[in-house]
Amino acid sequence: MQFLFQRSEFKKDWSDHALWWPTRNKWLSRPKHTLDQYGVHADAALHFTPMHKPLRIQLPDLRYIDCKIDFSIDTFSAVIQLGKSLGIRHPEELSLCYPLEPSHLKQNYQNLKEAKKVKSIQAPDTNTFIAATRGSSNSLDRSLACPATPPPPRSLSATPVASQQNGTLRRYGGHIYSTQSDGSSDGGYCGTPPRAASLDALDSLAELSLADSPLEPDSQSRESLLTPKSLMERARMNVGWLDSSLSIMEQYVREWDTLQLRFKFYSFFDLTPRVQDAPRLNQLYQQARWQILNQEVHCTEEEMLLFAALQLQIELQTLAGGGVDANDGSQVAGSANAPEDEIDAALSELQVQLEGGPPARPDITHVPELAGYLKYRGRQRFTLRAYKRGWVSCRDGVLRIHSSREAAGRGDTPSYAVELRGAEVTPDAHPASGRYGIKLEVPAEDTMHEMWLKCDNEDQYAEWVAACRLGSRGRSLADSAFTTEAAAVKTLLALQKPQPAAALNQHSLPHLDHLQPENYLAPRFLKKLKGKFTQRVLESHANVKDLPLLEAKLQYIKTWQNLPDYGQTLFVVRFMGHRKDEIISIANNRIMRLDPNTGDHIKTWRFSTMKAWNVNWEIKHMMVQFEEGNVIFSVQSADCKVVHEFIGGYIFMSMRSKDANQTLDVELFHKLTGGWT
Repeated sequence: MQFLFQRSEFKKDWSDHALWWPTRNKWLSRPKHTLDQYGVHADAALHFTPMHKPLRIQLPDLRYIDCKIDFSIDTFSAVIQLGKSLGIRHPEELSLCYPLEPSHLKQNYQNLKEAKKVKSIQAPDTNTFIAATRGSSNSLDRSLACPATPPPPRSLSATPVASQQNGTLRRYGGHIYSTQSDGSSDGGYCGTPPRAASLDALDSLAELSLADSPLEPDSQSRESLLTPKSLMERARMNVGWLDSSLSIMEQYVREWDTLQLRFKFYSFFDLTPRVQDAPRLNQLYQQARWQILNQEVHCTEEEMLLFAALQLQIELQTLAGGGVDANDGSQVAGSANAPEDEIDAALSELQVQLEGGPPARPDITHVPELAGYLKYRGRQRFTLRAYKRGWVSCRDGVLRIHSSREAAGRGDTPSYAVELRGAEVTPDAHPASGRYGIKLEVPAEDTMHEMWLKCDNEDQYAEWVAACRLGSRGRSLADSAFTTEAAAVKTLLALQKPQPAAALNQHSLPHLDHLQPENYLAPRFLKKLKGKFTQRVLESHANVKDLPLLEAKLQYIKTWQNLPDYGQTLFVVRFMGHRKDEIISIANNRIMRLDPNTGDHIKTWRFSTMKAWNVNWEIKHMMVQFEEGNVIFSVQSADCKVVHEFIGGYIFMSMRSKDANQTLDVELFHKLTGGWT
């Protein structure tokens, strides 16, 4: 390498360059290793190329940015650097993925990188210095393989150039660009290019403003979104995740290619409505918004109207303040004193701990119990049983049902005794109609036993949802989280109640005159609510009209997190000994086996009972060891490394401490996700 610098006639800083071996698809990044140790022979062609290369990134809010990414380090580290450049806290929750096309949802793709490999062979690496020793003289021949000028950075407000009458089509990197007759490049794709901002061209990150997004993305970005029509299609949407342990270059991504930046792990640390977290909150809100509008996550009609009302409030606050609004002015003004505020908060928390927490119960041997008359029903083989009324009690994570309160007091054997640990709890509340139901899927031997509880009012409903959720996680009612969980359920129910009398005057806000239902509602609700959309949204908006911008975004995220489908990453798999494709769902604390047709939970395995997980790389089979036995399957819709990384990633996220100054343990992440011990 040093010899190459000395003989080269180029006078520039070569510190960002390294050797790339295209045949082996690897970087020669260890300076102490000789070429012989790498296995390089005399006939090998090596590329002397920059490690930082331009890449087009689509953010969760569907905007594009052009930036330079280190193609030589592992993807996890590259995302960490990108997150810090963008001002997004906890970038370990993010990752990069390939953009998908509608054809990807129609069939299983075990390895999307193979398609990228073929594409990279057809479109060779650009901006590469290739040194050749063949020639009539000893001097090194030089050639810069650059077939076209890279697209210049453009501002977010720039208008894409669509005219190609006086230009020609030229290939650059892995894409086709339209070049004008004067030799200038329009910087986009063939046809109407996506608009992009360049981090290198901006004087400060404030100009990019990740804390606020346009009210609506451009039409091309909106049309590129995929809307899955079935559970199978949802499961095939996770084929595009990059391998965090490999570099971007090793995954056949070339300069000026487009990748998507998305939140990958649904285990969000320290979400707070502070100005320091504004970019993260906004991008997370945008990802949640498009998941709901594209029906990646399902919700009820009341929840959909609440999401629409919160989105309307966010837009009104953005228009009123042009960003972090006046209601958050105290946060902005105090941003310089944020460290002092955090210190004061920590001191206050320490003082409470030293002075003592809440008063202890008079009898510490007393085990809390929740009991009351509820309606319940279970599922028979071919039909649903009718609801019955009984005395239902919950104690130590066990649900017991007696015919009456007197029977329970006499100590009679309960009609049902259900262990809640490992159960799936699905709330089914409709405040407008006064229906408050809870769906329980309780683990049996090889399946999940389904039963329903119906509450009389929202107070009873909130307590029972909290009790069932704690019981499913193996925690009792003595846990301090019971009161917090019940209060959160009540708050969400209150926000879903329409208030016709308190609705805003439509003519008082100009923004309300241009409401388009398709921008606020998922397609499945359009037909039913389109005619009365404005009035229904205004009735829901009355509950959130006083929320400041950051609080409204945080409430949107919290409501999203309360959906039954939230945080479930699906994959099409085939279990050992079975011939049909099935679906597994990986969440932050469990793995679920789902029915591909109905989405019902067949089996749930908690991470708390998991002993180990590993992959047989030869036959691409994944084995997860639990206390109740081993689960072995092959992944049909993605590479098995993706599933392995999700499991290890969630384990890593759960090991993060509450210390605000904690250092990210990159080595531990790779140890848990890389498939080695």
